[in-house]
Amino acid sequence: MIKVVTGLRRAGKSYLIFEIFYSYLKEKGIPDDHIIKVVLDNLENEELLEKHILYEYIKSQIKDDKEYYILLDEIQMVDGFSDVLNSLLHIKNADTYVTGSNSKFLSKDILTEFRGRGDEIHVFPLTFKEFMSAYDGDRYQGWADYTAYGGLPYILTMRTEREKINYLQKLFEETYLVDIMQRNNIKKQQEFEDLLNVLSSDISALVNPPKIQKTFKSNLHSDISINTIRTYIEFLEDAFLISKAKRYDVKGRKYIGTPHKYYFEDVGLRNARIGFSQIEENHIMENVIYNELRYRGYSVDVGMVKSREMQNGIQENKQLEVDFVANLGSKRYYIQSAYRMDYEEKKEQEKKSFRNINDSFKKIFVVKDVINVQRDNDGYTTMSIFDFLLDDNSLEL
Repeated sequence: MIKVVTGLRRAGKSYLIFEIFYSYLKEKGIPDDHIIKVVLDNLENEELLEKHILYEYIKSQIKDDKEYYILLDEIQMVDGFSDVLNSLLHIKNADTYVTGSNSKFLSKDILTEFRGRGDEIHVFPLTFKEFMSAYDGDRYQGWADYTAYGGLPYILTMRTEREKINYLQKLFEETYLVDIMQRNNIKKQQEFEDLLNVLSSDISALVNPPKIQKTFKSNLHSDISINTIRTYIEFLEDAFLISKAKRYDVKGRKYIGTPHKYYFEDVGLRNARIGFSQIEENHIMENVIYNELRYRGYSVDVGMVKSREMQNGIQENKQLEVDFVANLGSKRYYIQSAYRMDYEEKKEQEKKSFRNINDSFKKIFVVKDVINVQRDNDGYTTMSIFDFLLDDNSLEL
């Protein structure tokens, strides 16, 4: 299969292939003349941007029947790149790896483009555990920096707050924003940026296009259409800036339509978008937990549990929320991001959702407090955010 490395810009896709994977191949004894590397955004390779020339160049480097590793960076720069990759599939001793920043190609079209012969490798920004492995400081200061500036690897090379802020803000404005607008031919820049601001402010909140449209009308006096909002959100998802968590009816065992929740793949970029002015740690913590679960391979939904409660002597239907329903094969975990649970009323409030779930899958509270992992009489587990993030097997504790 063609191995396609996807992910947010500056998350380390090229470094993974051209540094880490290349070093791995060398350690395995693969000779240099059997590793064909082409960086397509380098002026030295400008003549290779024509698909026939690129294909003929690669073929000319294959001189025997031993295995060849083909590493292509920024493949979207080649007009008709899919023809090149499909042709490489017919070379039996060629193993091909590509990266690219064409978000639509990487996120949606790859599975159909190669008719089931493409395999996606998604590169996330650094997890908190990875971040701390290179961070010069304790985990508490590390958490403060991680929740403010995120996990893009280059952040770890910077020492001052001003350096980090400038890097993230310029990256957002000059790379992500320009790239998305140019690739998708967006004409109404202000509307697109306003939508970005709304989504940045509403992480961990349930939103849908009609609700966003009302915000535009009331606060921004804009007549943006629902279809335009949907389209712009898709562009942001295609670029891996945001990810959608669907709502799941736990008792009814079915997905609900809108609203959804949207989380940022890197919280530092989210903070940069709003000028580092709304860093509510409880919402950022929820975003970090969501990203960690996805990194560990779980599909992650927002759980909804129906219940009936007495209000002023009248039984009313209620919809209770479970922050995350995480599934991986036969495994399932229900997880509440509970920033603080330091008094009984708050504990009871957080437990309501779990008590209305009639199955035996593990139910976990993740809190900011530094505590030992605990299990109460209801069978619910409570652990600190540090235990959850720093232990790869924390869900089994």
